[in-house]
Amino acid sequence: MHTAASPGRHRQSWYAEHPIAPADAAFMADLRVMVEPNKGRLQGVEARAAFDSIMGHVPAAEGVTYRTDTVGGISGWWCLPAQREQGAAILHLHGGWFNWGTAAAYRNLVGHIAARARSMTFVPDYRLAPENPFPAGLRDVEASYRGLVNLGFRAVALSGDSAGGNLALVLLAQLASGPSSGAMVPAAAVAFSPVTDLTLGGSSIETRAAADPYFTRSQVEALVRAYLGEADPSDPLASPLFGDLRGLAPVRVHVGDDEILLEDSRRYVARAIEAGVDAKLDVWVGVPHGFVGSVGSVSAADQALHAVGTFLREQLRTDV
Repeated sequence: MHTAASPGRHRQSWYAEHPIAPADAAFMADLRVMVEPNKGRLQGVEARAAFDSIMGHVPAAEGVTYRTDTVGGISGWWCLPAQREQGAAILHLHGGWFNWGTAAAYRNLVGHIAARARSMTFVPDYRLAPENPFPAGLRDVEASYRGLVNLGFRAVALSGDSAGGNLALVLLAQLASGPSSGAMVPAAAVAFSPVTDLTLGGSSIETRAAADPYFTRSQVEALVRAYLGEADPSDPLASPLFGDLRGLAPVRVHVGDDEILLEDSRRYVARAIEAGVDAKLDVWVGVPHGFVGSVGSVSAADQALHAVGTFLREQLRTDV
């Protein structure tokens, strides 16, 4: 079992490490037996169908309905919990290393966020690489965000996982610093295992190489190249780790300890804290990338989603 941080870091209020429950450990051991033979094999556009099939197996949340729509000119899916705050919305940006993923495949997972946050949530089908490289996807998610504001929502939060976490954190900084930010500033942001450094400079890409059951360095390098094209990976619009984090809305980040992206989360939150942001990091020991997709089977997933839901409900209140 790996340890995510030095003992000194445990004493910092912005950092929480959660030990794995025995039942979760047993589940993860069985999961590894199934997935590790295919480690690193999802490559290029050919992997899209397989990736969507994986995400489509996430169980649906109770009391959530779904419908297609277009927001800000970008098509996608609404996740609509029966109980929801009026005037509030979440924009969730799906994962898939910028090359894979659809709103339809993600709607069950996002439904759990929507239900716990008690907020209607829109998942846009932003353009994917390599057909539409950086910054096409970013432009689409910004258009969707502005579309939500134009619909009259009084409070909008951002959420995202993996590559979607990257887009959420980039958009958060972009809206906070833009000349017309004013009423456009998001209420909060949540990221699950975000990709924050496209230079792939985090130490965990090596130290967690064996622990991560899904991804390899060479696989990730190819996916990042497909997304960036000739763009600079240290551009803050590509890598939120290198952006100006001052003045951001509250941020919460959840990450598994057994993933090569661990340091992307830790370094981002540390920088946000230094910039004066209300930011917190939760590290879940013994679980891999995308662990919240095991909601209903893994207590860590349920706990992380519960924490996120509570946080977003507080930040999205429109009656204060």
